[in-house]
Amino acid sequence: MRHTSPTISFESPEGAVCYRLERAVYLNLTSRCSLRCRFCPRFHHLWTVDRYYLRLARSEEPDVNTLVASARDAGACEERIFCGLGEPTMRLDTLLSVARALRTDRIPLRLNTNGLGNLVHGRDITPELEGRIDHVSISLNAHNAALYERHCRPLLAGSYEAVLDFATRARDHVPRVTLTAIEGLEGVDIDACARTADRIGVEFRVRPMEATDGSAFRVR
Repeated sequence: MRHTSPTISFESPEGAVCYRLERAVYLNLTSRCSLRCRFCPRFHHLWTVDRYYLRLARSEEPDVNTLVASARDAGACEERIFCGLGEPTMRLDTLLSVARALRTDRIPLRLNTNGLGNLVHGRDITPELEGRIDHVSISLNAHNAALYERHCRPLLAGSYEAVLDFATRARDHVPRVTLTAIEGLEGVDIDACARTADRIGVEFRVRPMEATDGSAFRVR
């Protein structure tokens, strides 16, 4: 039986499983996260991205079949991205199963992550991304641990160092790895973040500080 889902539906009382931004399709796996970033809409009591309502209760988290069907129902796109207002690697087994199923469609798969998957799961998960994920985009958002703690408010000790370690390890298993930082966070040196990416040997991208009123915010 084919599963149904609140795909690309802002009106649904449940969170959208799948949503489109520009030429990409995003897959929303969970609302759980190991960070409590001050700039995240969810901590301003907002759960929308470009009018898509993304909050998922634990009981509403979509299964593999629902996610795969939703991605394909969304139609043609240039890229499929595991991303929502939660951290996709919190549901690692589901993420990997969906990625494996969608590989046959020959559409690039990107994982947007906070880079804490290894710390959360207590093991190196980056080898499991090999052959499934084409691009990993990792939110760094600070050039040192103190500023990271201030802006991202991690639940687990050693998170900043874990992000850098994750990026270094992912480089060996995923064709493309990018560290990102949001421009405009108080005290954050974007050039220093770029130098960190260069030192690790991965790409770097600046993300603009955008509105968190649900109309303009992007998790890219």
